[in-house]
Amino acid sequence: MALSVLMVGIDVSLRSHHVHFMDEQGSSLRSFSVSNDLPGAQCILDAILTTAKRHSCSKVRIGMEATSNLGWHLAHFLKRELSALSPDVFVLNARRVARFKRGYDTLPKTDSLDAWVIADQLRFGRLPHAMQESVQFQALQRLTRTRFHIMQTIARDKTYFVNQVFLKFSGLRQDNPFSKMFGSTCLALLQELEPEQIAAMPLEKLVDFLQENGKNRFAEPEKLAQLLHKLARSSYRLDKSLADPVNVSLASILNVIRAMEAEVARLDKEIERLLKGIPQTLTSVKGIGPVFAAGILAEIGDIKRFPKHSALAKFAGLVWSRYQSGEFESQETRLMFTGNRYLRYYLIQAANLVRQHDPEYAAFYQKKYHEVPKHQHKRALVMTARKLVRLVFMLLKTNRLYIPPERRG
Repeated sequence: MALSVLMVGIDVSLRSHHVHFMDEQGSSLRSFSVSNDLPGAQCILDAILTTAKRHSCSKVRIGMEATSNLGWHLAHFLKRELSALSPDVFVLNARRVARFKRGYDTLPKTDSLDAWVIADQLRFGRLPHAMQESVQFQALQRLTRTRFHIMQTIARDKTYFVNQVFLKFSGLRQDNPFSKMFGSTCLALLQELEPEQIAAMPLEKLVDFLQENGKNRFAEPEKLAQLLHKLARSSYRLDKSLADPVNVSLASILNVIRAMEAEVARLDKEIERLLKGIPQTLTSVKGIGPVFAAGILAEIGDIKRFPKHSALAKFAGLVWSRYQSGEFESQETRLMFTGNRYLRYYLIQAANLVRQHDPEYAAFYQKKYHEVPKHQHKRALVMTARKLVRLVFMLLKTNRLYIPPERRG
């Protein structure tokens, strides 16, 4: 029987892969296991070529779960080596596969069950965008995704640090008079002085400390010193046996944060260097620098994969669920966080800077900010990022420079 598409479901794991071949009618053609190495990948390749020839397949569709990087080599190997069969390689979200699997009343009791389910999901369709094969974007992606993970770790460690501050100086944690907890003056205060010392310190001496560490940037240092005196006097007193451990803990966390921030700076330089080799116009938008442009480009790849900006927004997960029943339709809907989290992160970060430079985006942000009584910034920023998707899509499609509102005729 002549077939047009061969479905290949692969259940990926650290040491081995379960593979299942299926035709367009849902009939199983072959099932086997291979090792997760180059010889195993070659075995899968040979089996695909043999099966495709035997059943006159002109195209192959390959699917596997997004299991860390365990299937990365195999996916790119098959994409490259099967070019004659126009392969579509899909890296499927594990939750989507699990939901699809729950739709069956009965399933075959085999070791390659998940591979069978993936193959069947390929047959039904409604799949994400196929994996792209571009060395430039892959190289950039390694750096931008690493940066994302380090930034996430920094954010978690900063939260932990701030929570630890309550043990040492509860008043400063409750009513911090400094604009930034991680500013140089605030950190110097935490590292060099105890609340008891601040409370007993003469006002003039505390003012001198603030001016020296703040490089004379405080407009009213006396008022700041008075407030610190008040906070220090009202703060809890930590047992002397705990003072040193808390200080060591804070210093250790801070050292880790600083080390990671140094690594981010190193990554940023390398990202900027790689971006120079990729033609793009995203950096013509004030607020989208090389790093955020690279993070967006690395995940989008070829913009031709997306027919319109709504498809790109869905890929990024910047779409909202809809609840409607009869004549009722809810006005409160949630963001569907099921898309590409890296792209969503870089779009939101870029939107936060663009709205600070572009009056059109600033006005849109303010409008959305004042529409609701809670979660105002988060909601307005996400919706501004969704608006930014349209601009990103247009710039990449047309390869034109952005013209800000004040310069338009």
